[in-house]
Amino acid sequence: MKFKLNEYLKHDIENKDHPSDFELAKDYSILILRLPFIKNDNVEVVSYAFLIKDNKVYLYNRKNDEFELLGDFMKLHDFLDVRIDKILGKLNKFHIQIAKMEDDLYENSIDKSFANEWLKLKKDLVLIERLMGHSIVAFERFLKSYKEQVDNFAFKDLEEHFHRAFRFAKNAIEKLDYLYEFFRAKQDEKMNKIMFVLTLLSGIFLPLTLVTGFFGMNTGGLPLVNDPYGTIKAVIIGVILEIPIVVAIWKMMKN
Repeated sequence: MKFKLNEYLKHDIENKDHPSDFELAKDYSILILRLPFIKNDNVEVVSYAFLIKDNKVYLYNRKNDEFELLGDFMKLHDFLDVRIDKILGKLNKFHIQIAKMEDDLYENSIDKSFANEWLKLKKDLVLIERLMGHSIVAFERFLKSYKEQVDNFAFKDLEEHFHRAFRFAKNAIEKLDYLYEFFRAKQDEKMNKIMFVLTLLSGIFLPLTLVTGFFGMNTGGLPLVNDPYGTIKAVIIGVILEIPIVVAIWKMMKN
């Protein structure tokens, strides 16, 4: 079905990347909702454009480049309700997945896939939050304009689902950020332990390195060169120099 539309609105409708919006014209209105779409357990983006005229709702078909009759306002409600429920279902799975990641962190059973899993979750959730935030504004403007024509109870319930999806996404993002901070703290703790061990080893071998470096110089006049017990004495010197280092390290670890 063809309608004579404002050129700017027609351009917005045809643009699948146009953000959610609601525009009220003289004898019709346009509702654009760019929503997350759950397909094969993945989050994609789909833009729906609705034309509302004489209390009838028409859905824009991008393949045919024309509007098709969807029905009355309750048909619009049912159309959106199914899609929002799928989004809420996906968000619930995200929360379960995040809870599993949190348990793994507490139990020190995380693996190398944590960072990639975290990044994919964060990407999907940020996308859902952004899309739902924009769609809420457009949907509320639509309800304000048609509050006398729509079933107030049904559409208010649908509006609450929009807000719930937005809250769930935002809450999941906050949990993910907390998990990442905890993950980084544990990684930093492991790195600090490694650096501590390396520092201990460096401190232990420093006197020995000094002794071997000193007696290994190719210069004349070195002590103990002609002493038949020179090697033993050099080892004893190294051990004596090592004692203060070992004592210092032992006191540091005790404290």
